[in-house]
Amino acid sequence: MPTAFYRAETEKNDYFYSVNNSTTAVPTAIRPLPKYLVYKDSEGDGGNPCWLAEIPAHWEVKRLKDVCNINQNSLPENTNKYLEIEYVDIGSVNFEKGIVSTESFLFKNAPSRARRLAKFGDTIISTVRTYLKAIDFVDERKSSLVYSTGFAVLNPVRIDPFFLVSFVRSDAFTNQVDIFSTGMSYPAINSTDLGRLHLPIPPLPEQTAIARFLDRKTAQIDNAIRIKERQIELLQERRQILIHRAVTRGLDPKAPLKDSGVEWIGEIPAHWEVKRAKFMFSKMEQGWSPQCDQYVAENDQWAVLKVGCVNGFAFNPYENKVLPKDLKPRLEYKVHENDILISRANTLELVGSAAIVPKIENLLLLCDKLYRVLINENEIVGSYYIYYLKTKIARNQIELGANGASPSMQNIGQSTIKDMFITVPPISEQKFILRHIEEGLSKIQNTISKKKQEIEKLKEYKGTLINSAVTGKIKVSAEYEVI
Repeated sequence: MPTAFYRAETEKNDYFYSVNNSTTAVPTAIRPLPKYLVYKDSEGDGGNPCWLAEIPAHWEVKRLKDVCNINQNSLPENTNKYLEIEYVDIGSVNFEKGIVSTESFLFKNAPSRARRLAKFGDTIISTVRTYLKAIDFVDERKSSLVYSTGFAVLNPVRIDPFFLVSFVRSDAFTNQVDIFSTGMSYPAINSTDLGRLHLPIPPLPEQTAIARFLDRKTAQIDNAIRIKERQIELLQERRQILIHRAVTRGLDPKAPLKDSGVEWIGEIPAHWEVKRAKFMFSKMEQGWSPQCDQYVAENDQWAVLKVGCVNGFAFNPYENKVLPKDLKPRLEYKVHENDILISRANTLELVGSAAIVPKIENLLLLCDKLYRVLINENEIVGSYYIYYLKTKIARNQIELGANGASPSMQNIGQSTIKDMFITVPPISEQKFILRHIEEGLSKIQNTISKKKQEIEKLKEYKGTLINSAVTGKIKVSAEYEVI
């Protein structure tokens, strides 16, 4: 199918990406979109020139309360306490996906803020600055939910409901909410001030045309984003396959194989060995967790590492808690360059995460939720061991050994790490494999970074397109065909 554009006169300096209607749905070109021929100063029409400036000459500026009812319905205090409600908190709504989760409660057990009611065609918006773009349109399914009082419910009366939700998603609106929010610890805008906010109002047929245009174009952009997110997932899978194959089969596809003797490992190159990790360790210990102050230490302060310092298999020295001044550091737990740290307590997905400590200047101590391993470098290279711990073979052994009453806190004993079977090529081959892995991972990461940049550009474009359409900076009307 051809790329979608609107046909009209344009000004040369107003350009927007087009979005291809093909299966890839990515920005393919920069082409101009139309502007209105005549504009007027919004200040003279009751608007606020600080953010709106000019609007099309035939548009009006009105206050939100002039076109909407705000917070019209709520659950009364005498609601049946055994009524089961499905509740939406402001933290469960985001700009890209709308409502992402709900919670079920009996009314008597529900949060005191579970009061707002909405009906089909309404729009919910966060009035709390921290969740500025928690916005969603209420369809039939969402009209049965109960919303936090951190939302305002906008019931459109003299405005197209789909134009309204498009407008409140724009920076032209959310910037006003930001400016007029008050309060120190939990800044928010009250319903009275919300009702005083301004919005530009085109004639109803134009409102409908703009809403339809944005619905179509943002769907194309969202599809492009989904495709790129899937491409990133595939690249991450490719990264995992690269590591797994390199440290379990080596780099020579023609190398003769032998049975490893371990069922879940299968065959390995004939000249490799399978060893238990404990025979390659020179030391393994866990640390010390005194009561610490809950802030990150300066470089000249002693601190105890947090278990999250190895999440993602990369060492983060700033995942720490400062040691109180009245406690002397236990120097036997000081973390040194080339220490291998392994988390012994975390979620099932993160327990067993590991990293090598690089050269650091921080004064850091090992905590008791981390194991420190010192290896025999004549047997195994530290980085090779870390990559092995990322493989499905290693993760299966770790997860089988994990236990704990809560899914959010699983533990592994030293025996789980020490008794792990590891595929071990000669040291020279380990180093060769490491170079191959690191070169491959660098290329994959560069591609992932580019995809993420493209996603951010698409999101920026989506925001610009919405803002421009609902404030009249580009012309969208029913008579323009899509070609």
